[in-house]
Amino acid sequence: MNMLQQLAQSSYGYTTYTTSSSSNDLDPAAAAALIVFGIITFIIAYVVSAILLGRIFKKAGVPTWMAWVPVYNSWKMLEIGGQNGFWAVLALIPIVNYVSIVFVFIAMYNIGLKLGKSGAFVVLGIFLPLVWMIWLAVDSSTWNESLGAPSKAVEHLGRSNPPATPTTTVL
Repeated sequence: MNMLQQLAQSSYGYTTYTTSSSSNDLDPAAAAALIVFGIITFIIAYVVSAILLGRIFKKAGVPTWMAWVPVYNSWKMLEIGGQNGFWAVLALIPIVNYVSIVFVFIAMYNIGLKLGKSGAFVVLGIFLPLVWMIWLAVDSSTWNESLGAPSKAVEHLGRSNPPATPTTTVL
């Protein structure tokens, strides 16, 4: 018998594999619902934080529309907090973002000082940043450039602080 005949007569068993649904599988409709929920949550968080950051920018003399531009809003926040804005871009790079967060915290510290808060107020910003932004955005504090590190925001430079008490001129 030659080799071709042997191969033709031999039988090889083929194993078929089947997959079955287990209790660990996620229903596609549930997965879609989770994705939609995540997107809606992200949009709400973005809008709320942009509104709050816009109010903080207004106190600092920076145009409020800048709070709505992703990454640029972080750049401006760093600048009004006395830090270089490029840390906002570097925060997008893995590993480097650990260094940039330190500069964000320093900027938050300086922003708190400029709005009349104590140095310990930054702890609230580190652990509950949304509460920190709400507090700074809605309270009646005014921006005082003489406190904290000088602002690096171009829009803010040269802005004079309003007097602490209203002045009246008697003629």
